[in-house]
This record gives sequence, C-alpha cells and structure tokens, in this order.
Amino acid sequence: MTEPATFVIVGGGLAAAKGAEALRQEGFDGTIVLIGREPHLPYERPPLSKGYLQGDDERDTIFVHDADWYRDHAIDVRTGAEATALDPAAHEVTLSSGERLRYDKLLLATGAVPRRLNVPGGERVLYLRTVDDSDRLRATLSSARKVAVIGAGWIGLEAAAAARNAGADVTVIEQEHQPLLGALGPELGAVFADLHRDNGVDLRLGARLAEVTDTGVRLADGTHADADAVIAGVGAVPDTALAAAAGLEIDNGVKVTADLRTSDPDIYAAGDVANAYHPRHRHHIRVEHWANALNQPAVAARAMLGRDASYEEPPYFYTDQYDLGMEYLGHVPPGTTYEVAIRGDVGRREFIAFWLGEDDRVLAAMNVNIWDQGDHLKALVLSGAPVDRKALTDPDVPLGHLVR
Repeated sequence: MTEPATFVIVGGGLAAAKGAEALRQEGFDGTIVLIGREPHLPYERPPLSKGYLQGDDERDTIFVHDADWYRDHAIDVRTGAEATALDPAAHEVTLSSGERLRYDKLLLATGAVPRRLNVPGGERVLYLRTVDDSDRLRATLSSARKVAVIGAGWIGLEAAAAARNAGADVTVIEQEHQPLLGALGPELGAVFADLHRDNGVDLRLGARLAEVTDTGVRLADGTHADADAVIAGVGAVPDTALAAAAGLEIDNGVKVTADLRTSDPDIYAAGDVANAYHPRHRHHIRVEHWANALNQPAVAARAMLGRDASYEEPPYFYTDQYDLGMEYLGHVPPGTTYEVAIRGDVGRREFIAFWLGEDDRVLAAMNVNIWDQGDHLKALVLSGAPVDRKALTDPDVPLGHLVR
C-alpha cells in the first residue's frame, strides 16, 4: 500500500505509546501525532495501585518512554490536549485548542474511566486511575489513621493492601459475598478474603454503602465505619464518548474485529476501550488489563499499514498484595460451567488453580506464589486438549508432561 502521511493516536497510556512504537518498528515513516489528555507523557497504570502507590517505585519508572525517545522517533506528542470531536467522513479530529487535525489512519486508545459512586457525600471519595490520583492517594495514606475502601475488586484490594502497609486501619465494604467474585468465583475469592483478614482488614461482605459522612461511611444496615479517607474501587467503564459521538459501533466498548478495526475502516482501537473479536473464543472480549494495552497495539499497527494481523493472545492479568503475588491467564466466558482444580497448598498460598470446562479442558489458570510455570500454563490453556485431572493436581507430575 502507499503509506498514509499522517497517523493519529488518541490516548495517553500504555496502548497509545506502544501504538506509536509499533508503527515505527513496522517501518512507517510518516507523521505520527499522539494526543494525550493528561499533562504527562504516556505511562503504565499497574504501578499506580502497586509499587508506585506504596513508594517502592520511583516516578520515572512508570513512563513508557522518556521525552528523548519520542523526539528521536519523530513522534509529535501533544500532552494536555484533549480530542473533543472526531469526524470520520472528513478524517479530522478536533482538539481542545480548536485545532482540526487531519489523519489518514487513527488509533483510539482512550482507555477506561472509574465508575463513580452515586451516594450522598460521594464528592469526598478518592478514586485511583491516573498518576495524579495515585499521588493524591499516596499523600493521604501518609497521614490517614483509618481508611474505608468501597469495593473488593482488584483496585480496591490493592488500595487496601497499600493502606495497611502504610499503617492505617482499613475497612473494606463489598456488596458480594466474596471479593473478586466475578473474576475468580467464590472458592478463589475466599483466598483473598482470608489474605486481607489475616493482614488485619475489617472485611465487610454482603454490605452496601448508603452514605459518605464527615467521619467515615454509613452502610445500608445502619452501621457506621470510621474513616479519615474513603477510596472507591467499584469498577471502570470504557471511555467511548469520542467514538460514540463519531458514530462508531459501541458494544461494551468500541467494537472491533480481530485486527482491531472499528466499524470505520480507517479507525482502530486498542487497550481498555476495545471490545475485540477473539478468533479462539469466537466472541468479543474486553478486559481492562495491562497485557491488552501492551500487546494489542502491535496488531493494530500492522493492520493500519495494510498487513494481515489478528490479536489472539489469551487474557492475562496479575496482582501483588502483601506477600501474595498472582498471575492469571485464560478466559472463562460468563455462564460457563466449570470446576476449579488445585495443585499445591491453598493454606500456605502457594498453589496453582485451574478452571476446567465440562470436557476437562483448561480454560484458565492462576499461579499464586509459584513462579517459572508460565509457559506451561499458557500451553495448557492454548492446547484445547482434555487433561488428566489427577495428574493436573499432583505436584510430582511436571506440568510440561501434560501439554499435548
């Protein structure tokens, strides 16, 4: 193909930076303009609720590239510039400055935004999505004696662990009967419930928030939890406003094909905002995880250059809480009948969990404080072959022997 003159990337996170990087690696020598709403260069978000929040990681480590890299690769980075309108027919994006920027191909990497609490006093709540949010929360945790966390998902639990490590008394309020119920199910959710209770967290399950007060939070049952600070981690929603206003197809995010093309042939999407068709699973998947933001942009870049490309990586995410490190690989579609098989010692939090479908195929696997097995776990998930359950749960049988 004749390479277009200008590619525009809308977004300021990992997916945006990796999109620019991949285009240059694929040999595109035209103009690349990256438009980021925040005043910072593109950065990674996982450290914001982990090492950076707890003071273990320096600020410089969160950025995907430094300013010199963008200059050396001729990437025109517009920080603090918001894309306010997108006109697919004219191939133009309008910036907050009023500038209208023409593009030949465009990559949407607008990510997701935190779901907000709609309760009295909700304006007092802290959220965690941006580096500025993390800085604000970090400063708060340096002096807060009591912290309430609303939501026991990944962000909520990581924030709770950070608050406990900072010395605060922590109360976690979760409306489900286990943490991480939607992500892991009740059996593995209980592992994280025990982890936080063992670290001194007051975990209130099956509880609903009614109000944020001057001195903490009031629950629907009338009880009150004292808190100097309230943090909400109740999920996120894809940032589709720009795409929706432009008439792109929206369905739990910006709907894209396996090569990350939207309903407009010259616009692509990657990362948290993209609901991508997965050839292996034969349906669309949108997950708000680091691995998609890391790996999808290379596929999008190839497709933007007219080359064959398809995103087929299994979903992957990880967490670090207290002395527990975990990696999860695979996908269990909602409504799937499955059983969980365990290899190792759950009580010691050193184990591997396998989600097995009705035909004994490994749908997903999670390693907890057991390392150097990632390649075998990925091979088991990708093989699609039935496994011997007895051998799968026997630590004396090497996982490599089970891969077909």
